[in-house]
Amino acid sequence: MLRVRAAVCRSWRRFQTSSCAAVEVKNEPILGFTEGSSERKELLQVLNSLKGATEEIPCVVGDEHVWTKDIRYQLSPFNHSHKVAKFCYADKELINKAIEASVAARREWDLKPVQDRAQVLFKAADIISGPKRAEVLAKTMIGQGKTVVQAEIDAAAELIDFFRFNAKHAIELQNQQPLDAAESTNTMLYRGLEGFVAAVAPFNFTAIGGNLAGTPAVMGNVVLWKPSDTAMSASYAVYRVLRESGLPPNIIQFLPADGPVFGDAVTSSEHLAGINFTGSVPTFKRLWKQVAQNVDTYRTFPRLAGECGGKNFHFVHSSADIQSVVMGTIRSAFEFGGQKCSACSRMYVPDSLWPQIRQKMVDVLRDVRVGDPVEDFGTFFSAVIDDKSFARIKRWLEHAKSSPNLTVISGGTCDDSKGYFVEPTIVETRDPQDAIMNEEIFGPVLTVYVYPEKDYQKVLQLIDRTSPYALTGAVFAKDQKVISDAAEALRNAAGNYYVNDKSTGSIVAQQPFGGARASGTNDKPGGPHYVLRWTSPQVVKETHEGDCLTFMGMYPTPPGLLQVSSSRGGPEEVQRSSRGAPEEVQRSSRGGPEELQKVTLT
Repeated sequence: MLRVRAAVCRSWRRFQTSSCAAVEVKNEPILGFTEGSSERKELLQVLNSLKGATEEIPCVVGDEHVWTKDIRYQLSPFNHSHKVAKFCYADKELINKAIEASVAARREWDLKPVQDRAQVLFKAADIISGPKRAEVLAKTMIGQGKTVVQAEIDAAAELIDFFRFNAKHAIELQNQQPLDAAESTNTMLYRGLEGFVAAVAPFNFTAIGGNLAGTPAVMGNVVLWKPSDTAMSASYAVYRVLRESGLPPNIIQFLPADGPVFGDAVTSSEHLAGINFTGSVPTFKRLWKQVAQNVDTYRTFPRLAGECGGKNFHFVHSSADIQSVVMGTIRSAFEFGGQKCSACSRMYVPDSLWPQIRQKMVDVLRDVRVGDPVEDFGTFFSAVIDDKSFARIKRWLEHAKSSPNLTVISGGTCDDSKGYFVEPTIVETRDPQDAIMNEEIFGPVLTVYVYPEKDYQKVLQLIDRTSPYALTGAVFAKDQKVISDAAEALRNAAGNYYVNDKSTGSIVAQQPFGGARASGTNDKPGGPHYVLRWTSPQVVKETHEGDCLTFMGMYPTPPGLLQVSSSRGGPEEVQRSSRGAPEEVQRSSRGGPEELQKVTLT
């Protein structure tokens, strides 16, 4: 008699996932930096220590600091004679070396309990919240031209929130498990992607760079982080905090690089598993096309997540509160020089309100200070990021001055003699389809279209179809019917949509951020679902002893198989009858689909 234990149906491996309690996390408070405050004194000390200094920043692969011959400099936007940082570009050979080292380290990192990986981000958040806050802020102010207020919102509060909330979401994701059945236990394992993730960061938010690299890492991935040339100093500070917080070598490689060289290297590697990107539409399209061209190369289909900017709108109805419109629009359009992805760049105002709104906005801009954010903490915004940005915005100002459909009603000048300064500018257009209303400027330029009050519903349709982007937008109105009409008409026009508030200022965990159309893949970083983009889940079904041998009454028992209870009281066993099989399976002689029929043998 041949005996086969039911235990053969046991899973070859037992998996265990412990239930994770909810992690309590709150948004980081924003400090005021008022006169005499301790945070202001500490920040001033760090700013003074960095004046005129040039930081040397290497490429980092594992624990090795590497210098190549391709030397570059980060300049301060408001004083381009100050070389903030000296760094080097990684060449293709170094990038490939980083890929090899990362892939070799991936398995051990991915197998660590998520709680251990999350502790790296929790500790990094605590360090930035405390001892390194002033350093990260100061380097963001000097290197990226942010005011103390904007640097605090970005490099402290938002970055800390990204680290804490994404660590929280990574842990709590483990509780999202499939249902068990009476005969089996089912487990969802949230593995990292099989390969490496390339993180391509922008200049305008220190927090975004940390998030692009940190979130895939906490989910068990290895990352090649390409920081922006014009945010190098602050980005390197964040990287060093991550390493100080216990991040092992080779999990995040720090690789300044030429964009096309980096893109070519990562997209040609068979180990590419994902790209986490924030930047321009042309660059993201180029990466997407390269992935498509190399798709037969990869071991897995790469995940592409991208946020690409917008042509964000403020729509004003005649029922709107004028003061809210004026202050919300000034802040959205001109804070950080209009260099936020969410900045308001086009505005639609009814003719009945335009005279009042126009005058109030011009009056406010007359009093704002544009200058050196380090010397004057009361500066509203500073210079734009670099010479390329300055030249692009200057061309738009020239277009506004030369076009018969456009009128500059405030600002319109620029000067790059010391820094890349552009005056806050308001343009009125008589053509709502002018290029200035649908192309991204990424600077302190706001264009206004004045519409007949009675045509507000037509204008809502106009807003939806004018621009290829769909990132942020705001509606100002008190009339609830108008608010309802706008929500329906603009349903697809913005991924982050505001009512009686400015189009900027999303907060991690409160307004997860992102848009569709040309604005990106809308994966909503800052929300609980973002971490799922960086996992490759595996479902494991473990069947209880003997249960896989039942046929649930739907099919006949195969020939020679009979379930009996073990006389020893152990697991049920399957034994072949010594008298020959009492039943056998016979193919149906009928046409059509094959069927199983039970027949009794005599």
